[in-house]
Amino acid sequence: MSTDPQPAPQGAPLPPQGAPLPRRAPGAEAPPEAPPEAPPEAPILPEAPAPPGLAVPDQPQTTPERPAPAPSPPARPLPQHRIKRTRTSGVWVAVGFFAVVLLLLLIFILQNGAEVSVSYMGAHGRLPLGVALLLSAVCGVLLVVLAGAARISQLRAVARRHRRTDARRAKAAVSEPAGPAR
Repeated sequence: MSTDPQPAPQGAPLPPQGAPLPRRAPGAEAPPEAPPEAPPEAPILPEAPAPPGLAVPDQPQTTPERPAPAPSPPARPLPQHRIKRTRTSGVWVAVGFFAVVLLLLLIFILQNGAEVSVSYMGAHGRLPLGVALLLSAVCGVLLVVLAGAARISQLRAVARRHRRTDARRAKAAVSEPAGPAR
């Protein structure tokens, strides 16, 4: 008997992996050790494109061939009650706005209380600086209002002239007899 390992018989079944090896009888020859099994090679498949959003370093990004599903229409909101704006609410907002403006002007006047001499067309007097500046600003606003009032009166006169002309044309069109009947 030789001590060299002998090849296993061809038809001998191998025990499953992880199963205990069968016991041999004392003095029996040890079965030859089989080389470790290599994991089975996976068949080579064509490369599938990476899912959108996942980038594979050596693969170009591809777009899916099927169209994206159409977005569902947005849900219609429930009808809500709308409260119409009124003149009273507009006045309330305007009063609040002007109260804030007046408060800012009061702060301006109180912080600029130093007396200054003011001369205007022969009149001389002394006023607090804040009051003098506020008075000059109000005079500037009045000049702009006068110019705006003059332009508005011009536009009203033109509109009145156009209304009269249109009324005459409409009256003339009604009084004319209709064209000949066919």
